[in-house]
Parts: sequence; C-alpha cells; structure tokens
Amino acid sequence: MDLITTDTAPIPGGHYSQAVVHNGFVFVAGQLAFVPGQKEHRPGGIVEQTEQAMRNVEAILKAAGSDLSKVVQMTIYVSDMASWGEVNATYARIMGSHRPARAIVPVGELHYGYGIEIQAVGVTS
Repeated sequence: MDLITTDTAPIPGGHYSQAVVHNGFVFVAGQLAFVPGQKEHRPGGIVEQTEQAMRNVEAILKAAGSDLSKVVQMTIYVSDMASWGEVNATYARIMGSHRPARAIVPVGELHYGYGIEIQAVGVTS
C-alpha cells in the first residue's frame, strides 16, 4: 500500500492521506475546493468550487499514476441540491465522454462554508 502526497493539491488538514494506492486502484480522499498553497478560504460560487475540487482530484490522481479518464467511481457531496444542475453541468464538461459510476450525496454544511466535496476511485494501470 502506497500513500500519495503532492503539493499540487491541498495538503491534508487532518489525519488522512490525499490518496492511497493498493492493488492497482487509487482511492482519493474527499476534496473541497481549497486552492493549493492558499491558507485563506474563499469558497466562491458552486461552478468555481466544482472546477477546483475536480482539479484537486485530478492532481492527486496524476501523482498516483492515474488521471480522470481512469476513474471508476466518484462520490459527490453537495450541501445544497438546488445547485445540482450547475454541479452536474460542470462535472460533465470536465469529464467529457468518460462516465464513471457516481453517487450524489446531499449533506449539511461542509467545512469552511464550501458547497461541494468530491472523492474518487481510479485505476493506476
């Protein structure tokens, strides 16, 4: 089992790894829309948050030898389901024709006032 750490994505603020690679799979921890290297939290709009959270997932996947085209499953946590249309459209634009299995989970308020968190499972081969 390999633990993945990259400075191209937000450094974990708790007791967890950005990702774990095991048996050809990479398990990416939930990513908020933190901008790597910034300490200030400015969530912005839901489209901007979705784009940044996806960039964070992508950076971690790349550090693990994978990428968005190798994602087999994503879980998206959304604090306001009224924003789902914008989230889905942004997600579809970024993912293109690739359609991994996906779950959408409505949740309460996320840390620092963010409206979306995304975690992923991908393959490394």
